[in-house]
Amino acid sequence: MINTSYTKYDMNYVSTRDENTQINTFSEVLLSGLAQDGGLFIPEIYPFIDHETLKKYKTLSYAEIAYTIIEKFVGESIPKKDLEEILNKTYTKTKFKDSKITPIKKLYNNIYLQDLSLGPSLAFKDLAMQFLGNIIEYELTKQNKVLTILGASSGDTVSAAEEAMRSKERINVVMLTPKEGMSEFQKAQAGTILDKNIFNISVDGTFDTCQDIVKEVNKDIEFKQKYSIGAVNSINWGRICAQIVYYFYGYLNTVDTVGEPLDVIVPSGNFGNMLAGYIAKQMGLPIRKLIIATNENKVLDILFKTGVYKQETVITTSSPSMDISKASNFERLLYDCLKRDAKQCSKLMKEFESKKEINLSDLITTLKEEHEFSSDSSTHEDRIKTIKTIYKDTKIIIDPHTAAAIHVAIKNKESDIPMLCMETAKATKFETTIQESIGTIPKREKGFENIESKKQKFYNVDSNASAIKDFIKDNIKL
Repeated sequence: MINTSYTKYDMNYVSTRDENTQINTFSEVLLSGLAQDGGLFIPEIYPFIDHETLKKYKTLSYAEIAYTIIEKFVGESIPKKDLEEILNKTYTKTKFKDSKITPIKKLYNNIYLQDLSLGPSLAFKDLAMQFLGNIIEYELTKQNKVLTILGASSGDTVSAAEEAMRSKERINVVMLTPKEGMSEFQKAQAGTILDKNIFNISVDGTFDTCQDIVKEVNKDIEFKQKYSIGAVNSINWGRICAQIVYYFYGYLNTVDTVGEPLDVIVPSGNFGNMLAGYIAKQMGLPIRKLIIATNENKVLDILFKTGVYKQETVITTSSPSMDISKASNFERLLYDCLKRDAKQCSKLMKEFESKKEINLSDLITTLKEEHEFSSDSSTHEDRIKTIKTIYKDTKIIIDPHTAAAIHVAIKNKESDIPMLCMETAKATKFETTIQESIGTIPKREKGFENIESKKQKFYNVDSNASAIKDFIKDNIKL
């Protein structure tokens, strides 16, 4: 639902699976993660921003745009002055190495690159995680509470979350990652964060295994309440609303005149990044096409091409953050497509969870027609070639996830509409692939030299919810 006459109101949140579940404040949603019924929280309405208002945003800084967007989702939950201070503290040149926070580069006549990976973990996740770390700490202090963050990652979320939450006295972080699949650099990024509130757990299995365990733990309401279990991966609405910001900033700093169309191409795994783009479009941002780029794990590409949402065995690839067989945030989009029928959404998601496949062809056809969603995939060879091409033509070194997006853009190079691709991680995180592509590796950012040789700490725990709950019981002080 869209609010076409936004003035001032308090934002309410509902669950995608229970029409009777209503959380009245952003603050409660922020600390809850998943809803008790297993659904995802979503705003009752999407505020609408008209073109005349949008034109005024053209001169704003990133932090100022963040405030204008996020305060609409926070409502009266947090005083405006406090929210503004949190955002000014979050989006600084010190944290993101550039005063523009997410600068735009022109690659070709109609292909642009938005750099989302200038934060402390060198990945786009920092743009939301740094905000979450600061706003969660603010809420916990205000409410005199502690929180145990339980999350899953196949790559960048783990280090981004831990960089944002390290040494925060009221927050413990328990992150599950697969033993195989992450690059050595990614593993070292997480393992070398040795703060006493950080717990890295390695489990046998894929990212989907880790994510399933997190969801299973969250279903135990008594345990969740006792240990104050929360989430910072993209099931947390706080992350999605922070990601909406860079679509507005990217649009305003790419087009010449507000109102001109723009296509966005997003390397997508768990669908949170693309969902933020969809919501930005719902809010009035003049995005034309929303183009999903996947790797060999083509669950989303197949879904948007055939209408069949089918869980497949995960293939380990050179773009590990996209190695998924189901996309958690698709549920939020499905809920919207079903005209916010929580009962029907719950039925379909439970069918998918049991049968590993559902046919959504009618809904996907409508999505493609009304919102201009499309998708494409890439192979390892495609990404290698794209990294090589971009380096040859521009001297910019991109990572394999970003290459998946640019691969799609180059196939549409003659488009009359500008295309904005998301740079989601720095190439230094994937040196083996870069070496294969261009015969050299990028210079590492300051502080990351020889990170693999530094002391690392991981816990090996059985890959089931009971074992993870036992670990939390043994290690987290109430």
